[in-house]
Amino acid sequence: MAIHGVSEVNRFIKGLLQGEPALRRLMVRGELSNFKVYASGHAYFTLKDATSALKCVMFRSRAQHLRFRPENGQSVIASGGISVYERDGVYQLYVDSLAPEGQGALAQALAQLKARLAAEGLFDEAHKQPLPFFPRRIGVVTSISGAVLRDIYHVSKRRDPSVQLVLKPVQVQGEGAAAQIADAIRFFNEKVPVDVLIVGRGGGSMEDLWAFNEEVVIRAVYASRIPIISAVGHETDFTLADDAADVRAATPSQAAELAVPDTQGLRQHVQSLAIRLQQAALHTISRKRDALAYAMERPVLEHPAEALLAPRQQALDQAIERFQRAAKTCLGTKQQAMDDAMKRLELLSPVHVMRRGYAVIERENAPVTRAAQVHAGDVLTLRFADGCVMAEARETGKNSRGGK
Repeated sequence: MAIHGVSEVNRFIKGLLQGEPALRRLMVRGELSNFKVYASGHAYFTLKDATSALKCVMFRSRAQHLRFRPENGQSVIASGGISVYERDGVYQLYVDSLAPEGQGALAQALAQLKARLAAEGLFDEAHKQPLPFFPRRIGVVTSISGAVLRDIYHVSKRRDPSVQLVLKPVQVQGEGAAAQIADAIRFFNEKVPVDVLIVGRGGGSMEDLWAFNEEVVIRAVYASRIPIISAVGHETDFTLADDAADVRAATPSQAAELAVPDTQGLRQHVQSLAIRLQQAALHTISRKRDALAYAMERPVLEHPAEALLAPRQQALDQAIERFQRAAKTCLGTKQQAMDDAMKRLELLSPVHVMRRGYAVIERENAPVTRAAQVHAGDVLTLRFADGCVMAEARETGKNSRGGK
């Protein structure tokens, strides 16, 4: 019996497996485990079920086209071929494609990306910008071929012939389309300012519209300082660009209607308002004229001096007369009161008492009210009502009631 090296055995087994038609192309259902993408871009993981496990590898050339984010525990279907990794003597599934079981990879990718971007606030209503009411320049990001550009042009020019359309042609599906769309949005923001942007394309499958679901496009729409109308597909088509845009249009034609006001309709509306305003003004003037004529016929305006001033002058004269009477009465009362007070003061005056024979005695200019204040030899002044008399005290003594 021949002796073989390990490499020979592994190589022989590899040849057997690769030569088996059933193992060249097969689909395997299993649960993802230990999924990891290395710096090289290659993805390594294990598929397992209740009783077994199968090692898998997905090289970068295939992994970079994954439309969803594989997660451990997820049920998937892998498509590829079985071969042997000679260095370790391990057979494994070399995966060409990977899809979630139960839903397509695109739908899975869309749901995951939408949830992540929504958490960042890229779809928040507070970030939405209002559309300008009278745009003069409108930027269009779409394919140069197809009915979309033609529809936007015809609708815009019909509504406002003076509006200017600026086209930035881009690829709207396939490899590189998303990058072109994002670059076109930045181009208008940085180099060709316009009043509003229409970004869109015609209808198609989810795969055809996928460029408008790419993260690079969504972030460009969110970052735009120019209001953006998303017009992707038909009325029933929805993309993440619709959620990020300031306004979503069901069709490209509706996008043009939203962006461009109907100047003919506005002109007719303004004319109608002008007619209504003129009629209202004429009606107001007529009412005011009638009111003025009625007012001019009133006596108060025919003879304003008599109608307005005479009654007020009479009332003023009567008020002055009442004031004078009241003042005269008040002054008479006050005068009588003052006379009575003067009489009472006169009766209380010392001079009035002195006229009855009494005198005021002073010693050294100070009044003397008691006999005890006077000593023999004091010079006294006796003040009468009509003059003064100088006297000298010769003797002092108590009065008969024992006073001093």
